[in-house]
Amino acid sequence: MSHTQTVGIVTLPGFNEIDSFVAARMIHSVPGLDVSLVGPTTTAISMAGIEVATPGSLEDLGDHAAVIVGSGLQTFEHIENTVLMNRFALGQRSDQLIGSQCSGAAILHRLGLVDGLTVCTDLTTTPKLRALGVDVANEAFRADGNLATSGGCLSSSYLAFWVIARLTSVEAAMTALEYVAPIGEAGHYVARALKLTGTATPAPAS
Repeated sequence: MSHTQTVGIVTLPGFNEIDSFVAARMIHSVPGLDVSLVGPTTTAISMAGIEVATPGSLEDLGDHAAVIVGSGLQTFEHIENTVLMNRFALGQRSDQLIGSQCSGAAILHRLGLVDGLTVCTDLTTTPKLRALGVDVANEAFRADGNLATSGGCLSSSYLAFWVIARLTSVEAAMTALEYVAPIGEAGHYVARALKLTGTATPAPAS
């Protein structure tokens, strides 16, 4: 019987739907992977007013094979909430994949997980992180070992691609991305994802 690996997607109040839902859909489509939306309470309301269940616990983030920290309108309020930030059980496992989407990089910074690294984030968050001394690249995706950051809402597909490729296979990541890519553009999206994530193109079947 195969073991199912879970990916926790941190979904805080005021979250950006694209960040959470695109990644969740791609990852959930892969056999052997499952997704858990994680928040400080059992529900969260998005920046567009959509309420979702967030049954996962921040204290249990270390139990997931990978964690994606999403962004939202209230990120910089959240990082000033010491009680909330102390609940994040991240950075305690060397084998865990950790990624951030847009302003989620600010959460990783507050947790001390991107010290000395160049990160990707969105246009609004960039000056705020630079003011904190963080080096921000004008890029959609960067990975350093088991940690990755992405910038711009639709770059969530690249972050999900990286997670899937690392946890399962490049072929599975390509299939997941091809499904959500615009018709006629799947090849471009996959080629870009392979380049950005530094993933080798799989050898053709013999």
